[in-house]
Amino acid sequence: MRESFSVAIVGATGAVGGEFLRLFEQRKFPIRSLTLLASERSVGKELTFAGSSIKIQEAKPGAFAGVDVAFFSAGAARSKALVPDALAAGALVVDNSSAFRMDPTVPLIVPEVNPNTYTDANRLFAVGNCTAILLCTAINSLRSLGKMKRLIVSTYQSASGGGASMMRQLEDETRAIVNNATLPPTSLNQTYGFNLFSHNTAIGESGYNEEELKVIEETKKILGEPDLKINVTCVRVPILRAHTETVTIEFDGPAPSVEAAREVLLKAPGVTLVDDREANRFPTPLEASGKDEVLVGRIRQDLSNPNALCLMLSGDQLLKGAALNAVQIAELVLGI
Repeated sequence: MRESFSVAIVGATGAVGGEFLRLFEQRKFPIRSLTLLASERSVGKELTFAGSSIKIQEAKPGAFAGVDVAFFSAGAARSKALVPDALAAGALVVDNSSAFRMDPTVPLIVPEVNPNTYTDANRLFAVGNCTAILLCTAINSLRSLGKMKRLIVSTYQSASGGGASMMRQLEDETRAIVNNATLPPTSLNQTYGFNLFSHNTAIGESGYNEEELKVIEETKKILGEPDLKINVTCVRVPILRAHTETVTIEFDGPAPSVEAAREVLLKAPGVTLVDDREANRFPTPLEASGKDEVLVGRIRQDLSNPNALCLMLSGDQLLKGAALNAVQIAELVLGI
């Protein structure tokens, strides 16, 4: 008989929490019992899983007794406060926040890229930044064609990266602008509807924001290439779901041909090639939304650099960029 597990979700009422519930059913994750945890204000509310209603409990110390696997998606502060308690209770923890990603003792796994970067002794696993996960999934197979020397990345990041509240903000602002109504209150210092702006994380002394620095450092860790040169510009765009990125890959020597890149990408795990020049059809966030795979296309030689190849990708931030990658990590580690 297949082993089943007692599972908990911390942040069950959030956008990623909802994806966990859907993925557990879709992928037939072997669950014996399911505990849904969130902040105190959500206690008593109910969510539906596998045809049954489950009441939300408070995410607090003591909530992990008997839990085999705990999925965290409630922000870094909550993870730092509660992950130690979950580990002490004996749970395997998959954390979707930034709290432990750069800890050298914590594996940062994208299963299609670096599935062997953990040992049986590891019980805490970090899920990478969504943009870094999508980037690494898209480009990993191209490393078989030559050593990568430098990445230049521009991102077009959707509201889903800011959670359910930012998605509602974009919807409400768009509706207000179309109807010539008063804009709703916002926690952003920008109007989001019909606008785009530099990613809404703090700017450091280097002039880079936190998101850009996360992508740089986490990509190096995931790929296992600490000396890889990476430059990133992260921009928030008025798209509800799925991030898009444009990437220039500079190789340590002549770039591989477009044909060779397409051939490799066609076979790459977690990737779907969308590269039809004649129809001008390439990856879009609308097409990527709801899909497990990262869409890759617009593959072309860099006309300014014979050693560089350019491409475009789109991927669902809530799925491969978050919940799906977390579930895949648990499946990998548990041998499911």
